[in-house]
Amino acid sequence: MTDINQVIKTIDIHCADNETISPVSVKIIQEVSLEVLLNGKFVASIACAGNYPDELAAGFLKSERIVSTRDQILKIEVDNNTHHVNVLLKEDKKYSAANTTSIASSGARDQAHIDSLLPLRVPDSFRIKSGVALKLMKDFLEGTHIHKETHGTHCSALAREDKLFVLREDIGRHNTIDMLAGHCLLRGINIDDAILFTTGRISSEIVYKVWNMGIPAIISHSAPTLKAVELLRKANITSVGYVRGGKMNIYSQERRVII
Repeated sequence: MTDINQVIKTIDIHCADNETISPVSVKIIQEVSLEVLLNGKFVASIACAGNYPDELAAGFLKSERIVSTRDQILKIEVDNNTHHVNVLLKEDKKYSAANTTSIASSGARDQAHIDSLLPLRVPDSFRIKSGVALKLMKDFLEGTHIHKETHGTHCSALAREDKLFVLREDIGRHNTIDMLAGHCLLRGINIDDAILFTTGRISSEIVYKVWNMGIPAIISHSAPTLKAVELLRKANITSVGYVRGGKMNIYSQERRVII
């Protein structure tokens, strides 16, 4: 866990309009390169804000299908000074040097595993009330404190029924979802009945992460891409986007959204 004040810095800049240019101080989000190690061996360098590094590392490894349960992890060593996270597994697991990578804050990754994923089995009783979705989106946006201070983060959260239960912010939208995955993995939280909320565009990479996590629904403040919609329909994931102004668009599994 990281205090949000540790990832927000104040710098001096100049602000201009049609008539004047004036010096001002503004708050800005930091960017660091998080080095993820697996049993002491380099796996990835992730551009991020540096908060919740243990969750980001664990979620990244889950997304890469290196780990699937908390029981596989012996411990996680975090060095906040060097921004290194060493994930120690109970059993040594091979990870090819060819797969090591440097990940920009955009977070785009290879989707080699996607063809092995099966459509989610979602209970017939799973439903999302449109009014609840609108309320949760409002609650979600109100809870994005780092974004309010810096206007420099993406945000994602998980909800169950009518309440958000965890929210994460980062410079990368993919990172926020990995952080949620790591949070739930490390705490043994079941999310097969959860809804993911996000401020970011729903792309195919986002769908892959949500599908791999086993989450049956995603609701975004933004709109999806065509490829994302095609994957969402294949995955049996309910997708709601462009939630704003008291309205929303339903892109997949519309039968699960009710009034």
